[in-house]
Amino acid sequence: MKFFVEKDSVVREIWGKGDTILFIFAGASAEFALNKAVDWLYYTGRLPADPLGRLFSTVNYARKIVFSENEAALKAIDKIAAIHASVEQQRGDKIPDWAYRDVLFMLIDYSIRSYEVLERKLSIEERKEVFDVFNRVGQRMALIGLPSSYEEWLRMRDEHLQNDLLKSDFTVDLYKQYKKHLGPVRYRLLLEGQILVVPRRVNELLSLGKFSLLTPVLGLYKLLQKLRLDWFLKSAILPKEYKQEIKELDVV
Repeated sequence: MKFFVEKDSVVREIWGKGDTILFIFAGASAEFALNKAVDWLYYTGRLPADPLGRLFSTVNYARKIVFSENEAALKAIDKIAAIHASVEQQRGDKIPDWAYRDVLFMLIDYSIRSYEVLERKLSIEERKEVFDVFNRVGQRMALIGLPSSYEEWLRMRDEHLQNDLLKSDFTVDLYKQYKKHLGPVRYRLLLEGQILVVPRRVNELLSLGKFSLLTPVLGLYKLLQKLRLDWFLKSAILPKEYKQEIKELDVV
């Protein structure tokens, strides 16, 4: 049976661990708020109305792509494309090509960054593997202007960070929604996690700071992982109404 992502791929390891997924969400939630096309998220209302629900929805789609056999993964990608096409039709406008690429680039970058914060440095070949998987997602969605190599993606990623981000009223409001849905303590944890994974440009625009209070905690967290007690920490980070979803974050 052919799979969209090979069973021994590092991408499966990255997206099969709940803690890595939470850091991917932390980084993406910061950059989403700065994206010049964030008004599209406000048009649907899904992200500001339910940031955590959006997280688990994204995780479910990522799982279908990363862990399914090839045909099922392609159907999941086609469904994502159809959902976006429907939103475009409702609004009578088209999501910019660069905005689609930005989201794809975020998935590549934060997959790498989050894993390296929590686990170990990836080799160049492993990084290229992450790039290849999500670039194939973009190709299936028929996105325009995709990079042809990991090296080209690095250059384009830097250009996107410089050209496509802006702190706006949407940014301020979205962070208010994060705080509202997470509460003050979990919101602080989100900010500290963002400091660890976001690129310098994102940090500068959001004024997150240079040092994260989570840095000295990472060693303890890795110990809890080995003892299989890290779910306690996930439960502390996410509200109790998402208890079942929290348990399902780990699939490897």
